[in-house]
Amino acid sequence: MSRLSERPEKPVVGVSMPHESAHLHVTGAALYTDDLVHRTKDVLHAHPVQVMKAHGRITALRTEPALAVPGVVRVLTGADVPGVNDAGMKHDEPLFPDEVMFHGHAVAWVLGETLEAARVGAQAVEVELDEQPSLIALRDAIAAGSFHGARPVMVTGDVDAGFADSAHVFSGEFDFSDQEHFYLETHAALAQVDENGQMFVQSSTQHPSETQEIVAHVLGVPSHEVTVQCLRMGGGFGGKEMQPHGFAAVAALGAKLTGRPVRVRLTRTQDLTMSGKRHGFHAEWRIGFDADGRIQALDATLTADGGWSLDLSEPVVARALCHIDNTYWIPNARVAGRIARTHKVSNTAFRGFGGPQGMLVIEDIMGRCAPLLGLDPTELRERNFYRPGQGQTTPYGQPVTHPERITTVWRQVHADGDVEHRRREIAAFNAAHPHTKRGLAVTGIKFGISFNLTAFNQGGALVLIYKDGSVLINHGGTEMGQGLHTKMLQVAATTLGIPLHKVRLAPTRTDKVPNTSATAASAGADLNGAAVKNACEQLRERLAQVAATRLGANASDVRIVEGVARALGTDGEVAWDELVRTAYLQRVQLSAAGFYRTEGLHWDAKTFRGSPFKYFSYGAAAAEVEVDGFTGAYRIRRVDIVHDVGDSLSPMIDVGQVEGGFVQGAGWLTLEDLRWDTGDGPGRGRLLTQAASTYKLPSFSEMPEEFHVRLLENATEEGAVYGSKAVGEPPLMLAFSVREALRQAAAAFGPPGVAVELASPATPEAVYWAIRSARDADRGGNAEQCPT
Repeated sequence: MSRLSERPEKPVVGVSMPHESAHLHVTGAALYTDDLVHRTKDVLHAHPVQVMKAHGRITALRTEPALAVPGVVRVLTGADVPGVNDAGMKHDEPLFPDEVMFHGHAVAWVLGETLEAARVGAQAVEVELDEQPSLIALRDAIAAGSFHGARPVMVTGDVDAGFADSAHVFSGEFDFSDQEHFYLETHAALAQVDENGQMFVQSSTQHPSETQEIVAHVLGVPSHEVTVQCLRMGGGFGGKEMQPHGFAAVAALGAKLTGRPVRVRLTRTQDLTMSGKRHGFHAEWRIGFDADGRIQALDATLTADGGWSLDLSEPVVARALCHIDNTYWIPNARVAGRIARTHKVSNTAFRGFGGPQGMLVIEDIMGRCAPLLGLDPTELRERNFYRPGQGQTTPYGQPVTHPERITTVWRQVHADGDVEHRRREIAAFNAAHPHTKRGLAVTGIKFGISFNLTAFNQGGALVLIYKDGSVLINHGGTEMGQGLHTKMLQVAATTLGIPLHKVRLAPTRTDKVPNTSATAASAGADLNGAAVKNACEQLRERLAQVAATRLGANASDVRIVEGVARALGTDGEVAWDELVRTAYLQRVQLSAAGFYRTEGLHWDAKTFRGSPFKYFSYGAAAAEVEVDGFTGAYRIRRVDIVHDVGDSLSPMIDVGQVEGGFVQGAGWLTLEDLRWDTGDGPGRGRLLTQAASTYKLPSFSEMPEEFHVRLLENATEEGAVYGSKAVGEPPLMLAFSVREALRQAAAAFGPPGVAVELASPATPEAVYWAIRSARDADRGGNAEQCPT
């Protein structure tokens, strides 16, 4: 086993413990970015000047009326920017635009002594607009040929020959929805400038280094004049990977121009109408199977709704293509990706980052085609799994490591959920209940872990040991409630061989660990954990030399366990605090910078070939639902999950992430229905679901009545920190099982073998239309279509 994966004696990793800030969270003592306003003097409040039209060129912007409002201090416009007027990494997102690109686009910001003064001032700003045509619906953008960014094509094998050899060929189209992040804490930033003009920005951001970079180029200063800190986030889910930068830049610009602290904090409605979502997709596909139901060929085009600017749409589409195979070997494939440009908010990262969209396409295909092939969907899926010893690679050419785990988690979830017995019970129930049906589906996942962009696969840390033996760790990852800081504390304590209470973690800051990657791609624990471990190993080796001198032994024989240093073959020992004090007196350096880069990655974006992922995470879920035939309303009766996290760093944290990810995925697939005004009236382009009252989120009532989660055992991942695997994103895709169970329950209202199409999200309305389609097939008529 590698040094990175091997666990020492009595490790702190692998022990279940609560989140390091859990007590602060539940008592309300945890500080978030906007809480710092109340600890800061003379703060100015920023409010956006939003234009409520979908598209148009600004012909006049008059700020004088706002300056006449009592309490208004300044109005920020593009003329005030000393550097680059852009908030994006692609230089296609003007911070102060002269062209409105979506309904609610902010064209200026008003600074006021109070938030109310800033709000009234923003209303007073006069904007004249030359309205232009707009594209709101994804299909309209496709029809108009409105695209931007890269258009990758992934090819493997001989697709034409694969279809020629297929006994069955099916084709179809599929639209599936975007999703709002709806983190509890909206976008927020607080900027302050010191007497030397140095900028300090507190930001709710998943990517402090990139926030620093954007703020610096807007201000026209080098990065060392800007420090960004993130205490913690009240949720992020990818929505704070790219999109906080502009809000931080507005706060920083205001602070630079006024010399006073400036706060930006969006209301919920502003956050919903100004920030991007998960990309909605349109898919066209054609698939061929042999006589036994094994996939022979796939030809598909995936189109993402990118919104008005590129943001992260290109890597999102790339990851969607890389995950269209999911757990299935596809010997011949041609999959194209493209990004539609619409006049909506710029869509962005969201948990799974394109992976869910790609995997949903193949899972929908399997669910729709199984009845047409005369196979149970579970059987069709299992027949097409990647198999060990076959030399099978993904469509982009990466060997699939540990493919046996696909079958292992699949069989374990069948056993844990007593699936075969319950299927017989469901068949009996359905036969006895004409107006209520149940369905049970099992789906699996294979999700690649690493950033698609190889350069992002690096992490840094700074670990300090003080004279009294206490330890402070800094790392480049951010905490958004996912438990990363908890795991880093456990990694540091394990590597140094000391009790957990000896270690404290500092807030994430760009002046402590530079050039960090976003806390995203589920790689936070992998990258930062390995960097923390590297720094702690440097310190441990120095302390081992000191201990060896005290104990009369070789440094290689020294072990530090539970805060005591001992040497093999000797009876002496040195307590941690004493050892640290001795090292200090001997002028041994007690700080270390750690670094880690993921090895073995290579990727050619032009040919769409390579090995972009360090490893794959696997999982399987069995979900049972009950559906009302009159309304389409349903409930999730039971869910069983077996998920692969390697050797867990923190089991309680990981189980919580599996549960939370699953429920968030179920929300995307069954509840969360973003609606936009696509009419030609004055509200065209407006987001209609602007609040929790109109946008349905999963709550306790949508939780499975029985919920069983088990982490795969004996699953050490060689080459990852302490044998662990990422956990953040993969569980979201386990919720495919709920959607497929709803499809099977709807089909049960029709004759045996009926193929049911199901919209996404599968709201009760969508399920009702699927039921009507199944019933219509039972009557021998044409399937009724869901109205558009």
